[in-house]
Amino acid sequence: MIKTSFHFEILHASKKSRARVGKIHTPHGIIDTPNFVAVGTNGTIKSLDNTILEQIGLQLMFCNTYHLLLQPGTDIIHEAGGLHSFIKRKLPIITDSGGFQVFSLAYGSVASELKSKGTKKTDGSVLKITEEGVLFRSYRDGAKFLLTAEKSIEAQKKLGADIIIPFDELPPYHMDMKALEKSLERTHRWEERSLNAHLQNPQNQAMYAVIHGGVSNDLRGKSCEFLTALPFDGFAIGGSIGKNKQEMVDLLEFTMPRLPFEKPNHLLGIGDVESIEKCVPLGIDTFDSSYPTKAARHGLLLTKTGAIKIEKQENARNFQPIEKDCECPTCQTHSLAYLHHLYKAKELTAMSLASLHNLYYMVKLMESYRQQILDDRI
Repeated sequence: MIKTSFHFEILHASKKSRARVGKIHTPHGIIDTPNFVAVGTNGTIKSLDNTILEQIGLQLMFCNTYHLLLQPGTDIIHEAGGLHSFIKRKLPIITDSGGFQVFSLAYGSVASELKSKGTKKTDGSVLKITEEGVLFRSYRDGAKFLLTAEKSIEAQKKLGADIIIPFDELPPYHMDMKALEKSLERTHRWEERSLNAHLQNPQNQAMYAVIHGGVSNDLRGKSCEFLTALPFDGFAIGGSIGKNKQEMVDLLEFTMPRLPFEKPNHLLGIGDVESIEKCVPLGIDTFDSSYPTKAARHGLLLTKTGAIKIEKQENARNFQPIEKDCECPTCQTHSLAYLHHLYKAKELTAMSLASLHNLYYMVKLMESYRQQILDDRI
């Protein structure tokens, strides 16, 4: 175990499933688990000020190393006192390694890759992947730069997040087994290099390994065996985890028992309501996703009885809040009719108010799951 003020405390393990309630202790506070992690790619949740996220109880925020490396640059953030100081966030932050961009810049979104069956994009953002690292072309100014395991960790040290991720490659779902195995072996070498670079200057940060192997149980098993033998503080499940939810569940049912029970885990890039419901009983501790805020920007409001499409005409004269018992700032102040008007008028305030409600909904949803686990109902 890497010696930092980071540690994981398990409060209760369900008698009904692998679900557990715990506390992840970090230098910037406690993360109650299981929990939802909002994605603030550029150091902000789209349309929201960071200070209000703490008011609604969002305990962990995910920021993207690659994007912050390009703009404003990790040197500027380090000069400002680190990411917490720069964005004025007091609570915990997790950063990724930039490895996801190897995938997203080459293939687009996960949904796009599944539809295109692994066809690469033609913009040439990812120029070359070698043993040393990944040669990118900046989407901002076209400049070439090489991102390696060591440079990724150096960048994350300057950002100063509580939890950091080793450099890895996210191979597409549609990759033949030989290429997938080659990618996995290289990713393991990158992750070990990342860990070694981290251990030279732990800086009170924790590092989660990333389990890879696509939808192959054999490769996932090898990844668990290799990475759990190294002194990581926790484990993230990454890479392609299936083309549908059942394939995802099957993969996680195989993978989760092979991870150390006493260390925290994180499911990368998955955090929609349906997936969380299926994954909490499997023992997942934290989930990150842009789903709630992306849904909000498309006029979809999350409620206990299902999503509301705010632009439907039936909401034009509905002077009730989104949910009567919701204590989020949006529901405490505004009506569906007003939100309907803002969306129709294409006012940016609509995105802010809807995003705030959806994130608050996720905070309360995870509180509910924790109580259900404590009661052995999950």
